[in-house]
Amino acid sequence: MTFDPFASATKLLRQLKNKTLSAQELMDATIARIESIDKNINAVVVRDFERARDAAKKADKRIQRGESAPLLGLPMTVKESFNVSGLSTTWGESHYKSFKPEEDALTVQRLKAAGAIIIGKTNVPPMLKDWQTYNDLYGTTNNPWDLTRTPGGSSGGAAAALASGMVPLEIGSDLAGSLRTPAHFCGVCAHKPTQDLIPVRGASPPRTTPIPTGADLATVGPMARTVQDLMLAFKQLAGPDEMLTGKGYSMKLPKARHQKLKDFRVLVLDKHPLYPTCHEIQAKLDGLSQHLSKLGVKLDKDTKKAPKLAELTRAYTHLMSAFVGVNLPPSVYDHLKSMAQDIKPDDISLNAMRMRGFSSNYRDYFLQTRVREHIRLAWLTLFDSYDVILCPVMPTVAYKHDHREFEHRSLEVNGKEESYLDQFVWCSMATALGFPATVLPIGLSKANLPIGVQVIGSYMEDNTSLAFARHIEKAFGGFLIQN
Repeated sequence: MTFDPFASATKLLRQLKNKTLSAQELMDATIARIESIDKNINAVVVRDFERARDAAKKADKRIQRGESAPLLGLPMTVKESFNVSGLSTTWGESHYKSFKPEEDALTVQRLKAAGAIIIGKTNVPPMLKDWQTYNDLYGTTNNPWDLTRTPGGSSGGAAAALASGMVPLEIGSDLAGSLRTPAHFCGVCAHKPTQDLIPVRGASPPRTTPIPTGADLATVGPMARTVQDLMLAFKQLAGPDEMLTGKGYSMKLPKARHQKLKDFRVLVLDKHPLYPTCHEIQAKLDGLSQHLSKLGVKLDKDTKKAPKLAELTRAYTHLMSAFVGVNLPPSVYDHLKSMAQDIKPDDISLNAMRMRGFSSNYRDYFLQTRVREHIRLAWLTLFDSYDVILCPVMPTVAYKHDHREFEHRSLEVNGKEESYLDQFVWCSMATALGFPATVLPIGLSKANLPIGVQVIGSYMEDNTSLAFARHIEKAFGGFLIQN
């Protein structure tokens, strides 16, 4: 058996079904790959190899009996923040290292029901609150393209495991780009679904109730090396939680708006009013746009057509900070509330919105929700004229590890120092609106670092953003193996 560590999940499943590859052979090769290369990357920090080997034996018996399931026999990892029965869930915090949930997260249950074998969990930053992946418990995860750089966060371990050929499939979560940023930094694919389309039960902080209802802005979704694999995993994961809305609702998503690439109407956004974007990333997006135009895609590059983009980003900043602020210690909350009182009422900077969000009361939060909903209506109308939006994922490519406190960090964008905390601007759009966004790689920078693109669809039109991303992948190539 010749094992290709970069084979797609789709290809591996075909080999398993055709019995040209056994689940045990695949499992042994996967484990060997992790053990041989992960010492330099540090992606798979929680390992469950013995149970995985037993599960592979059972999968082979099922295949021999003629049974079938969408992911039968496929080894994969999940982000450390997802509960897996019998494995530690710490969210990167040492004081949670003894916590081992008794029940799988609902997404993990669905993956196992589809035949997938969970072989371990991948690294995260503390409480998932960074675009870098390191913590005192498990250490630092490195980007396979350049070990001196971050793989992104908070699903950084997941992206690094995929990019280095350790596993073919992963699931992560996203509040401020935590799926999309690592995919962009590591040159892999990710799908942030429509809000609440994939249930979050069992992906809540350790020792908290695994609530069935999702929190505003937070989502979970698949990661892979190909868009086709994203589509495969999305099918298994999407659908209402049987504990809640599933009692009365079933899922029937619209089909992709078009089957042919040339039929898509695309709005391209490459400039954000509140934060600069690296020239190299803009150039890659421009090159992709030119290729698409030559193939007959109807393109519009008028950034001004994005409704109230600055206002939407400010509203998101407030709402996201309120979400994060819920878990702040009382002493920190009181300090931030005192600082927020000194902010001038007419200050609409992102930092001012952040401070107001941290110390937000219900009235403040509800007012910003109204702002967001008003803007969302305008974006829904925008999608009457366009099928998808193309834009950057982040303002820069993967940057060097920087483990200083947030207030001491900055990013260099086009030769100037910019705020580290405000780099979420491109990810904020789809999150604030609750719209689906698919990320895939579109090339490399001059420094040989991956560059991704974000494909945003309208509400509940995940199939359209995925389909268009798949067209890009087939027409221009996608995942690249690092030299």
